[in-house]
Amino acid sequence: MTQSTWPEILTTALSGEDLTVSQAEWAMRQVMQGEATDAQLGGLLMALRAKGESVTEVIGFRDAILDAAIPLPVDPNVLDIVGTGGDRYGTFNISSTASIIVAACGIPVVKHGNRAVSSKAGSSDVLSALGIDLRLAPEAVARVLDDAGITFAWAAAFHPGFKHASGVRAELGVPTVFNFLGPLVNPARAEANAVGVASLDVVPIITGVFRTRGATALVFRGEDGLDEMTTTGYSRIWQIANGDMHEFDIHPRDLGIPTAKIDDLIGGTPDENAETLRRILAGEQGPVRDIVLLNAAAGIVAYRLSQDPAQADRNMIQRLAEARDEAAAAIDDGRATAKLESWITASTSAGAA
Repeated sequence: MTQSTWPEILTTALSGEDLTVSQAEWAMRQVMQGEATDAQLGGLLMALRAKGESVTEVIGFRDAILDAAIPLPVDPNVLDIVGTGGDRYGTFNISSTASIIVAACGIPVVKHGNRAVSSKAGSSDVLSALGIDLRLAPEAVARVLDDAGITFAWAAAFHPGFKHASGVRAELGVPTVFNFLGPLVNPARAEANAVGVASLDVVPIITGVFRTRGATALVFRGEDGLDEMTTTGYSRIWQIANGDMHEFDIHPRDLGIPTAKIDDLIGGTPDENAETLRRILAGEQGPVRDIVLLNAAAGIVAYRLSQDPAQADRNMIQRLAEARDEAAAAIDDGRATAKLESWITASTSAGAA
């Protein structure tokens, strides 16, 4: 097979043609190994942005990133609830809270995340503020999953090659393909995924990758631009199972949820969000609980679909309502708070071992 070269890669992208999977994989491997210059990487990112990234390119990038990742020795039969970021609203850590509630329902969760992108506090920021040790070796991360039923794969720790792109990305100062690769490169290679997408343009790429992989996913976007199932209005859901995709439009009133205002959902610093998270798990009512339960429901539906493909034929509103009630019960009977404490204890023990 002929080896790719940077002139070939850049000429193809600049001409408006899509890279093949093998070309994209070669280029990203060069980046992950620190063998691409800043000029080569910057040129590629801007050429891709100008023409629009393709599904085949993102598949190649994803494969190269996962090949270069530090392995996480867990069963892939787990769920990840994650968002692309980039909605610019600075909402509370909805998916992190939902992940804990889903785990309290007995579903194994490997959350993949990083520091803040579109808010004051990213998932790793707020989890650290809660006392969860995130700087664990891969074996320790896996042990926490065994002990607590939930664990966190910190992107910076499992994808050390990302550091080779950080300087260029910061200097460019515009969104690039790296902004939406995060939800696709969980080192657990989760079989079930609940993924929020802020940009409508990115949805065909995210869904295309999941369809090509044969993975199970609920991909969703709030009509308000949130990379979450929103409670301010309509959300669109793209359900992917066995390569098939179906779309749904969901309004909070379909589930008996009061319509919220975006200001009700804004977060704060990591410490402030950690305190809010604890209050939600303790049973505090209001708009934040409502949106957390809705997103927990999406995670539960995604996982159950991965276990039973026949779920795809059931009414989506009914499935979400059932899952929402299950998630609410996990809060109200104390399982959600107990799950958080179990996670903190397991991560502390693993870090000390």
